[in-house]
Amino acid sequence: MILSKEIQSPLGILLAGAVEEGICLLEFTEKERLDLQLTRLKKVFGEDIQPGESKFFDQLEEQLNEYFEGKRKDFDIPLVVLGTDFQKKAWEALHSVVYGKTNSYEAQAIRIGDKNAVRAVAKANGENRIAILIPCHRIVGKSGDLTGYGGGLWRKKFLLELEQKFSDSPTLPFFRGE
Repeated sequence: MILSKEIQSPLGILLAGAVEEGICLLEFTEKERLDLQLTRLKKVFGEDIQPGESKFFDQLEEQLNEYFEGKRKDFDIPLVVLGTDFQKKAWEALHSVVYGKTNSYEAQAIRIGDKNAVRAVAKANGENRIAILIPCHRIVGKSGDLTGYGGGLWRKKFLLELEQKFSDSPTLPFFRGE
C-alpha cells in the first residue's frame, strides 16, 4: 500500500507518497500531471494509493520547510525510486548538480556516459516522481533557457532563484528568461 498526504508549500500543494521503506512520490497537484504520475506509480509499484500517515511524512515536511527557508541544501530522507536502469542512472546523476547551480540535458547525458542520450535524459527527468528532492529542476537547455519542468516553468524559476539566493557562492544569473 502506498500512503499519501498533501503538503503545503510556497509553490502550492504537493502530494507525497510513501511505502514502508521511504518516500516514493512528491508531485505538484495539478490534475493532469498528478493523474499521470499516480498512474505511473501504481504501475511501477503494483500497489494502490490511499490517504494515510507514514512515519516519513513529518520528516519530509520538516526538510521541505527547511529547504524553502534556505536552511537545507540536501535531503537525507529515504527515497524509494523504481524505474529502468537508465532512469535510475539519470535520476542519480541529478544529485551531482550542486545546489544553486544548473546543468544542461547534454551535460547530464555525458555524465551518465552517453552523449547521444539527450532526449532520453530529458524524458527520464520528466518521469521523475519525486520533485525537488531529486532535483530535475536544476537541468536547463544548453543555451541556458528554462525548459521542461512538469511542475511548470514558473516553479522551476522559483526553485532555481531560491537556491541561488541561499547558495554558498552566489553567481550571476545562470539561466535565461522563461
